[in-house]
Amino acid sequence: MHFSLILPALASLLSSSAVSASPVVKRDAVAAVEERAYTYKIKPKVFIISMFPPEAEVWWGIPEFDVLAKNITVPGFSPLFPDAHCTADGDICQLTTGESEINAAVTISSLVASPKFDLTTTYFMVAGIAGVNPEIATLGSVAFSRYAVQVALQYEFDPREIPANFSTGYIPQGSTSPNEYPQSIYGTEVFEVNTALRELVVGFAKTATLNDSTDAQAYRANYLTPETRIYAAGAAPPSVVECDVATSDVYFSGNILGEAFDNFTKLVTNGSGIYCMTAQEDNATLEALLRATVAGLVDFARIIIMRTASDMDRPYPGQAATTNLFWANQGGFEPSLQNIYLAGVKVVEGILEGWNSTFAQGVNATNYIGDIFGTLGGTPDFGPGSVFNDNPVVKKRGVVAGRTKRSSKGKRDLEVRIG
Repeated sequence: MHFSLILPALASLLSSSAVSASPVVKRDAVAAVEERAYTYKIKPKVFIISMFPPEAEVWWGIPEFDVLAKNITVPGFSPLFPDAHCTADGDICQLTTGESEINAAVTISSLVASPKFDLTTTYFMVAGIAGVNPEIATLGSVAFSRYAVQVALQYEFDPREIPANFSTGYIPQGSTSPNEYPQSIYGTEVFEVNTALRELVVGFAKTATLNDSTDAQAYRANYLTPETRIYAAGAAPPSVVECDVATSDVYFSGNILGEAFDNFTKLVTNGSGIYCMTAQEDNATLEALLRATVAGLVDFARIIIMRTASDMDRPYPGQAATTNLFWANQGGFEPSLQNIYLAGVKVVEGILEGWNSTFAQGVNATNYIGDIFGTLGGTPDFGPGSVFNDNPVVKKRGVVAGRTKRSSKGKRDLEVRIG
């Protein structure tokens, strides 16, 4: 029998042992059991990462598995969501980070540092709702990403104060125009995950029948007009798609920002990124998992980014951006939550069913995986190249790792030089 099943029963038995046993013996025995419990580590096969309660609750009370069988309090988790939840055998776990980058970074860092888990062979599935670019997908769609791009990690000017030839107030850091590659790099701008794994889980997800709503159908119909064939995907029914996620703490809406962040996604991925989903946490989650991979605590090749579309990131023709964000009944919220479960459960089941044949040993990544710095080894297929080897491209471009500062004369002084 699994140790985790024996432990509660044994502790209970010792606590309620016969009256003839001395209190000292009982206390010592219970303490010994509790000490052994502390050293036992749960080793999940799949860990589901939710960001706020509605995303988490779609996994509770489902027929396939019960993640509320075990509740493990983890120091460092959000005060609102202090527990990780796991099935009785520990194969599947789920947590809630709290919304925004700071909450995600602290929660995931606390998870990987916890002595209560062995996460070395765990598959992590980010499973949340998002805004959607109607040029690529629509309300209720399920997207699996290759790239996560921190689109707001830029200079920002109020649009009323930008030059006439600028299309946006966002300028890549260290640069002086919207289309210039960032010259000051922090390392969290772009992450790339395992595309071979993504291909497998997309296959699992496509076996799901996705949820929709009449309100969503009515709303998305506004995006298909003779003048806006570019939004044909936004007017179509929900589907499973492969496209990328933009991370920003700012909840943005509108054509100008949507186009600006689309352009930035292409820029920092050397043209290969496809911006379709908006999120507030993913780059923070990935940075925490990347650092844990360096420490040998997790495997970055076992990360899945799944986002479902709850609302359009921009208005339909003739609609105000404020109406799209504040007042429109888009009808995508409930279907997007249901589709986290409907598509996500197929992924979880697919991993568990194929554990011995495919997933236990890991899915070999045939693409580069990791951050813009090349921290995990290899050469990034975006950006200036790895900073951890003698990279002539980095030296030639003089890219800066970290922050630039200005001297008293207004010239930029470079604090840390890559290469």
